[in-house]
Amino acid sequence: MLQTVALARPCLLSIPPETARIKPAPSEWSKQEILGHLIDSAMNNIQRLVRGSYNAARDFPPYRQDDWVAIQGYNERDWHEIIEMWVMTNRHLCAVMERLPEECLQNLCGIGRDEPVTLDFVITDYLRHMNMHLNQVLDQGQDNG
Repeated sequence: MLQTVALARPCLLSIPPETARIKPAPSEWSKQEILGHLIDSAMNNIQRLVRGSYNAARDFPPYRQDDWVAIQGYNERDWHEIIEMWVMTNRHLCAVMERLPEECLQNLCGIGRDEPVTLDFVITDYLRHMNMHLNQVLDQGQDNG
C-alpha cells in the first residue's frame, strides 16, 4: 500500500486543480471529492482497526459517504492539500496495519452491513476500494461512489 501511495502522489499532483474539481454530472463526485472520500474511508478504517483490535468495534456506526463528502466541502478545498492529506492519512493507516497483532485480525467490526466482518476483511476491502477509486481519479475507471 505504501508503494501505491508513493507512486500515485506524483500522478495526482500532475492533475491541474481546475480539472480535479470538475463534476462529470451534478450527482457525481469530482476527482477531488473522490480523493476526499478516500481520506474519509482511511480515517474510518483507522478507527475500525484500532477499536477492533481490542474488540470495541462490533457496533461501529455506518459511514454515510455522501454526507461526509458534502459536509467537508472537499471540492472547495486546495487540491494539493487534499493530496497531501490523503498521502499522510494512508501512511498512518499503514503504520496501524503493521502494528496489529495477527491474533486480532479475526476480531469483528461493524461497517454498516447486517453482520460484522473481520478486521482482516476491513483491510483487504479498503485496499480494493482505494485502488478502485484511485483508478477513477487517474482516469483509469468510470464509476463514482
